[in-house]
Amino acid sequence: MSDSFDLGEPPQPAKAADVAYRVLARKYRPQTFSELIGQDAMVQTLGNAIKRDRLAHAFLMTGVRGVGKTSTARLIAKALNCIGPDGEGGPTIDPCGVCEPCRAIAEGRHIDVIEMDAASHTGVDDVREIIDASRYSAVTARFKIYIIDEVHMLSKNAFNALLKTLEEPPPHVKFLFATTEVNKVPVTVLSRCQRFDLRRISAEQLAKHFAWVSSEEGVVADPEALMLIARAAEGSARDGLSILDQAIAHAGLEGGGVTAEAVRQMLGLSDRGAVRDLLTLILAGDGAGALASMRRQYDYGVDPLSVLRSLLETVHGITLTKVGTPPDAAQPMEERAAREEWAASLGFPALHRLWQLFLKGHDEVAKAALPIEAAEMALLRAIYASTLPDPGELARQIASGATVAAAPTAPPPPVPSGEAPPWNAGSAAKAPEPVATGPILPPTFEALVDLLDESGGLAIAARLRHGARVVSYAPPEFALSGSRPVSADTLAELNTLLKTVTRTAWKVSIVDAPGEPTLREAQDAADAAVRQAILESPIMKAAVAAFPDAQLESWPGQRSNA
Repeated sequence: MSDSFDLGEPPQPAKAADVAYRVLARKYRPQTFSELIGQDAMVQTLGNAIKRDRLAHAFLMTGVRGVGKTSTARLIAKALNCIGPDGEGGPTIDPCGVCEPCRAIAEGRHIDVIEMDAASHTGVDDVREIIDASRYSAVTARFKIYIIDEVHMLSKNAFNALLKTLEEPPPHVKFLFATTEVNKVPVTVLSRCQRFDLRRISAEQLAKHFAWVSSEEGVVADPEALMLIARAAEGSARDGLSILDQAIAHAGLEGGGVTAEAVRQMLGLSDRGAVRDLLTLILAGDGAGALASMRRQYDYGVDPLSVLRSLLETVHGITLTKVGTPPDAAQPMEERAAREEWAASLGFPALHRLWQLFLKGHDEVAKAALPIEAAEMALLRAIYASTLPDPGELARQIASGATVAAAPTAPPPPVPSGEAPPWNAGSAAKAPEPVATGPILPPTFEALVDLLDESGGLAIAARLRHGARVVSYAPPEFALSGSRPVSADTLAELNTLLKTVTRTAWKVSIVDAPGEPTLREAQDAADAAVRQAILESPIMKAAVAAFPDAQLESWPGQRSNA
């Protein structure tokens, strides 16, 4: 009898393990200084230091998250230890990337380049290990390099333990620190390091970089979508690449690519067209339409805080357009045309008032328990503010004696297309009579000082009221006594304020004459005379006789001593 065994199917070779996906922020981490975007000044400084052999023993990189602090530290480690393809090279700002030190540093396995996360190694014992190991020469590299990330997390004792070695390290040791909170690093450490402040990367540079990454990944992305991602990144390349990674995944497999609409939905951003429509309704005083537009965006999933932020950006853009700032090349034509139209029709007072109202609304929405309700109230406040007169114009009307119309108690009706909205009309349209445009010449010096006080020149008015002795007053000219010296700065400021408030140029001179009492002295004298007259009246004498300790503190018509 023979035994037989069923061995079954022969074993199949194991499939190769799938390569783990690397997120874009890691995959496209810069490997050379030329790939480090937005930090040209730092690269130039390092390049010159390497060429002239003026390398510091400690470097500190600081900046917001994602601008390249740790990547820069690794690039510096490469630059200092690169030996070139032939093995004969020295320190260079353009490391080859193919020699063994370059490849080992890029892969994080070089024995002489030690990276430490200070967030998890905060104690003095961790620093003591660095100090003890720094005494020994590098094993294979030119320099032994310590990269300490988030260095501000080290304890006070750890910083103190590091100070002596940091100030006088062995010649073969370099320290590279990275931190997002440089204000928490002791000044004793800062003074021993060469500091580089890495800047936020501009939205234009980020959008260009994201376009290149998209092409490398074989993904079609709209320029507007990339600009939205770049602005949402707030200067951080890592944040932007993470958002782009999410946007590519959001696009799916249909091949539609990354679109602006998809990015807005993904990030909860407000559509620019919807923001322009909302601002148009606000400027027209259409409360019902503005609230409906706000609710529509809210129903689409847009954060009310995002709407207020977009309104702030739009008002800021209109103001920049009005002062003549060159337009953003990456801005859509519709947005640029709308801002130019608004800049032509809106004045600076209206724009500043809009900015303050939206800014206050933004802060309220951020803290509110009911964000959408707070946003709606902020919009209504901006709409009602369109019916209020401009403060400067109101002061001029009061000074000229014009009657000021009261603000309406209800918002104005929507303005038909082609007509100027309430925000454009200005306070003059609400007054029953036109505002005087000629010069304002107060008949007395006291009236002039009161006018300056009411127009916002409180400091100048106080100086004139308390220290100016008038020799002669004949508008638009007056002379002051030199017995109370007036500085040249005060005279220049006074002339400028007089021309602005009265709409005419004044001649103010200083003469060698005693002059009249100051307005404050005249007021005090008048009050003293009235007080004396009251004290000498029969009724007052009878009151003092009946109540010997009584004192006259004030009386009807007494002027303030302020």
